[in-house]
Formats: sequence, structure tokens, C-alpha cells
Amino acid sequence: MPIFQDQKGKNISNFQKMIDEKKNTIRKYYDEIGHLYYGQYKDVNVDMTKDINARCESISNLYIEIEDLNVKILRERGLKKCAVCGTENNLSNAFCFKCGARFDDADAIPADVIAPPNASATPSRKDNKVLPAEAAPVPAETGDIIEAAKAEDTTAEDNKEE
Repeated sequence: MPIFQDQKGKNISNFQKMIDEKKNTIRKYYDEIGHLYYGQYKDVNVDMTKDINARCESISNLYIEIEDLNVKILRERGLKKCAVCGTENNLSNAFCFKCGARFDDADAIPADVIAPPNASATPSRKDNKVLPAEAAPVPAETGDIIEAAKAEDTTAEDNKEE
């Protein structure tokens, strides 16, 4: 076993060990899912859906935890990953040196403050809803101007028909 001379090397080694353990657990869950599914196939009267779903959920959580550990490893190395192109950048960079994407304030969070394991690694599409034009908030003055313009358009169209 190598002897590390710095704390960063020890931390990275511990994080990598944790990742390896989580990957082994994922492989175990995949194996169990296969056995459960086959048991359900053999006996159609047995419903293993809850057990299968529980293991699938555990696998998803483990992948999130692995991603968090990978972020911690990058932080220990003084790096962060661009969300747009995936390039590793120095922590001090405000923009990605490859694609130019701006890093937001979330990148300034220290390595020991990471989202909880049940938080999603990526936001879901349902969180990024776009409001239709009618539902978009309009300031009072702008709304009054728009209503006046619509009224003028209606009056002009009525005059054309006559």
C-alpha cells in the first residue's frame, strides 16, 4: 500500500475506495434484480416488482453518490468540471477554457458541502417549464400599453371592414 505524504492524496484515495465499494454494490444489485426477475418469470403468480423497484432506486442513489465523490476528487485536485462540455478547469476559472461557458456560484461551493444523496444529479425536465406568453408576468405599465395597442388594432380593423 502506498504511503501518501499529503492529506489530499489520502482524501482522493479514500474517495476512490468509496467509489469502488459503491460500484461493487451496484453490481450486486444488478445480479439480485436478474434473479428476482427470473423468479417472477418462472412463477407468474409471484410479484417481485416492489423488490426490483427498490433495488433500482438504490442503484440510482448510488450513481448520484458516485458522481458526488467524483466532484470531491476533482475539488481535491483543484479542478471543476464544465457542465456544458465536461472539460476539467481550474477552480479559479470563471469561464470554461474550452467552450467559454460561465461557471455559476454553485461551483464555488467547497468539496465538503455537496448536495444530499437523494438529490438529483441533473435537474429534471419538468423543473424547466416554460410559461406560455399569456401566463408570463407583465409589469403594470407594459400591460396597459399592450392593452391600448390591442384596442387600437381592433378599432383599425373595424374601420377597414366598414
